[in-house]
Amino acid sequence: METTPKVLAKAFRSAFPYTLPIFAGFWFLGLTYGIYMNVSGFSFWYPMLMSFTIFAGSMEFVTVGLLLGSFNPLQAFLMTLMINARHLFYGISMLDRFRDTGLKKIYLIFGMCDESFSINYTADIPEDVDRGWFMFFVTLLNQFYWFSGSTLGGIFGSLIHFDTEGLDFVMTAMFVVIFMEQWLKEKRHTSALAGLAVSVVCLLLFGADSFLIPSMLSILAVLTLVRRPLEKGEISL
Repeated sequence: METTPKVLAKAFRSAFPYTLPIFAGFWFLGLTYGIYMNVSGFSFWYPMLMSFTIFAGSMEFVTVGLLLGSFNPLQAFLMTLMINARHLFYGISMLDRFRDTGLKKIYLIFGMCDESFSINYTADIPEDVDRGWFMFFVTLLNQFYWFSGSTLGGIFGSLIHFDTEGLDFVMTAMFVVIFMEQWLKEKRHTSALAGLAVSVVCLLLFGADSFLIPSMLSILAVLTLVRRPLEKGEISL
């Protein structure tokens, strides 16, 4: 599909409504992050630049402690790998969808967060909308929401005085909505139920702080084993 202003505008208009729920979550959390950086003694340049170059919400919060602590690049590397290891599985799932997207693939890989992955993987993109540009604008808009919230939080953090406890639940609620939307869209819920069951087992075995990576590995293994029966409809829930 030829890239023209009309093509770009159509892709943007199609992508924007999908990102509105992300805007609510990212802006609140971004503001909280910017305020947190401000009260930790950092200029607004820090949250602004980190949200632009790192763009990994959980890791950006952790980075505050790393910057305030002693210089330990190995610890920073291992911490980043552990926190963002789930993106390895996201990347595997998006191999086919990112194919034939040209240079946009570079930014799509860099900007793929949980929320962008959820939208780009599950969205029903209209046939007359360029798939690559749709995913590009979803990713760009989501990063802009986080970037603008973090920057404003850093700028006005010293002027804002309110209790931000509980704001992080916005993201939990958003993921519940995304899960329910996917549940309603699918006729068979075998993979969703398998994912929930495996996650609960890993949570009980490894605890809340360490269950994420074992869950991802276990879900990948289970779905790989039952892939053919699922595709043939031999397993259906």
